[in-house]
Amino acid sequence: MSGGARLSICATLATFLASCALLPLVDRSTWLLQTAILLVIQAAVGALARRVPLARPLTVAAQALVSLLLLTVLFARDQAIATVLPGPEAFRHFGVLLQAGGEDVGQYAIPAPLTDGIRLMLVGGALVIGLFVDALAVTFRSAAPAGLPLLALYSVAAGLSEGGAGWLWFLLAAAGYLLLLLAEGRDRLSQWGRVFGGAGRTPGGSTPVQEGGGGGALAPVRTGRRIGAVALGIALVVPLALPALDGGLLGPSGKGVRGGAGGGGTISAVNPLVSLQNSLNQPEDREVMTYRTNTDETSDMYLRIVALDEFDGTTWRPSVRSIDDVPSPLPDPPGLGADVRRTQVRTSISAADWYAQDWLPMPYPATQVGIDGRWRFERVGRTLVGDHGQTTRGKTYTVDSLIVRPTPQQLAAAGEPPGDMVREFTKVPASLPDVVRTTALKITEGASNNYERAVKLQDYFAVSGGFTYNTEVRAGSGSAAIARFLRQKEGFCVHFSFSMAAMARTLGIPARVAVGFTPGVPAGEGKYSVGLRDAHAWPELYFEGVGWTRFEPTPNRGTAPDYTVENNPAGSPSNPAAPSESASATPSAPEPSTSESCSVAQRKEGSCASTAPAVVGGSPDDGPPFGTIAVVALIALLVVAVPLLPMLWRRRVRALRLGSAGRTDADAAGRTLAAWREVTDTAWDHGIAPDDSQTPRTAAARIVRIGELEPDAADSVHRVAAAVEQVLYAPRPRPASGLGEDVRRLHDDLHAKSSRSTRLRATFAPRSTVRVVWAAARRWESFTLSVRGRFTRPTRPTRQEG
Repeated sequence: MSGGARLSICATLATFLASCALLPLVDRSTWLLQTAILLVIQAAVGALARRVPLARPLTVAAQALVSLLLLTVLFARDQAIATVLPGPEAFRHFGVLLQAGGEDVGQYAIPAPLTDGIRLMLVGGALVIGLFVDALAVTFRSAAPAGLPLLALYSVAAGLSEGGAGWLWFLLAAAGYLLLLLAEGRDRLSQWGRVFGGAGRTPGGSTPVQEGGGGGALAPVRTGRRIGAVALGIALVVPLALPALDGGLLGPSGKGVRGGAGGGGTISAVNPLVSLQNSLNQPEDREVMTYRTNTDETSDMYLRIVALDEFDGTTWRPSVRSIDDVPSPLPDPPGLGADVRRTQVRTSISAADWYAQDWLPMPYPATQVGIDGRWRFERVGRTLVGDHGQTTRGKTYTVDSLIVRPTPQQLAAAGEPPGDMVREFTKVPASLPDVVRTTALKITEGASNNYERAVKLQDYFAVSGGFTYNTEVRAGSGSAAIARFLRQKEGFCVHFSFSMAAMARTLGIPARVAVGFTPGVPAGEGKYSVGLRDAHAWPELYFEGVGWTRFEPTPNRGTAPDYTVENNPAGSPSNPAAPSESASATPSAPEPSTSESCSVAQRKEGSCASTAPAVVGGSPDDGPPFGTIAVVALIALLVVAVPLLPMLWRRRVRALRLGSAGRTDADAAGRTLAAWREVTDTAWDHGIAPDDSQTPRTAAARIVRIGELEPDAADSVHRVAAAVEQVLYAPRPRPASGLGEDVRRLHDDLHAKSSRSTRLRATFAPRSTVRVVWAAARRWESFTLSVRGRFTRPTRPTRQEG
């Protein structure tokens, strides 16, 4: 294999390993396989172009063109010309995906779902970095600067990540870069010595003469410093400029409405499931809001934020819809007939000063809202959304709403919903596994109408299906996550609501998912308190004549509606303190909303104990396990020790060279040569590059001249040089004494005359440590030659040769 091919392979591998640092940012890793395939194709195109050969700029252009074609096939083949050639529509589609990906990055928490926009940013970004690395390291034969795009790729991951095993991804990226450097071979390693030592060795093992103050030696050093400064700048600045993957629907607000003030505009499509899980697992159940209402029947006072009505196979999200000014009163709820019993209630809500939410939590269905600020109304979901930065922070507002009490008979007798309602709210993606539909058909077997089917679905999840409530389960919302949930039967409200809604859609029942809060706990004097761990998701199914109707499939969360519970007369008030039928299902995590161990005062202060399921058993006072302590201690030791290794190695070598001269003449000669090597390395560490082509006397004069040594130090250098000449050229060398003191005198003089930066580098990053790399390269070459010789059989000479 040629050197160029090895270098191309190492460049591709380095980019792939650096791309692994992005794995913790998303909940699926399928994009990494796509990235690997595309990187290999990109590298192969570069190898073919260099073999032709094409000019270097044309080689890079060919790789860029092929990379664009690959991205077009992967992300925009429906908009492309002949599936491959990107036209105006394809570029417009790329722009839409990148804009959506940027919004997803700002809205989702880690790990974010792998949306098309995020996938394009990951795969496309890795291809761009791969193009830069291949161009620098292989096409332009400069592997050292190729570390900068690799560092940029890792910095993106570090800036977006919230911790975790970041050191592991750094080691992978560093290993890829090291492989890239080693692929250049021994000659390239010797050129790296210029960065550390100011001069490289000639093929004969010597270094060029550096006259005039060593300006030629310092020029490559300055290049190395610039590379290091740029790399450090990227590592520090890029993470600060990136949006953090926190927030989401239940967290701090994002940008809110797009489209400008006045009528029209659209709302952002965000997904709250990860933020909802984070809220449920908060160690402190902080108070989100309080409310007062004029009804005692608060079991149905779910504070709804938004409805997720679009399911694309990857996630549930609200559709991007037009919004209008908030009407007064709000339009009638869709589908609600006049014969359905209802009660008008008024609720006064006060949001906490820290809770900044774009969407306004309200009971459903609201009929009128009184709130100041910039708010807009989305008619289909009947939600209010803040306009251009408007949030709920510290807001107090009133909501008039209806408590709708349909009877089972009314739900069972519901007519066919409108055609547009069925078309929009029964869509399921082609990627939805067949097990979802077959399970839904099996559960609802024997049901004669959609109401009975809905109740059977709810009871399957909440009572009879053997499901367990657990907020620590991975928060997935795509088709595969639903199938996994049906198989493992363990999850939290997101899994239960999304799965029931998907099953209902396969049965032809219009369905969506609502996200908000359960009613909370009484706080005295008619007030109720809602905390972070009251965050919840539930399905809403549409019945003509009743409208969108709440169901509760999640065990131990909220209360099942009266119209879905057997042996409970329709219309009778439900007791919020009594558990629903779903609450008697399989025991699971305690209900945060009904926790009696957390007072309202404690909730306000954020001092409530966590009720989330424990990840690791044992008492909270046991402390971290021994293995964790050992790993953390080892990492801390490496972080502290590794940067000090050059200094420690240099001090050890100096001590060995300047030790006792020994008893025999051979020992004395060896110590003299070692002392001279220490002289040249000490000068090298302080910026005077060695030149093995010069005699010791000439080299000593050069060190004295460039270093501007004092007379005592100059005499010391000349004495060591004279001793070396005795060893090398005299028939009977005269032993010299005091060489160790001479070398130390040189070191003290150079150290005193150098600048602070030179002194720090000579101490902590001495240039002469590059000899370790040279020695390792020589040993590796000797080892490979010996192994190759051992397994290579000599060929027999032919008769003509004999």
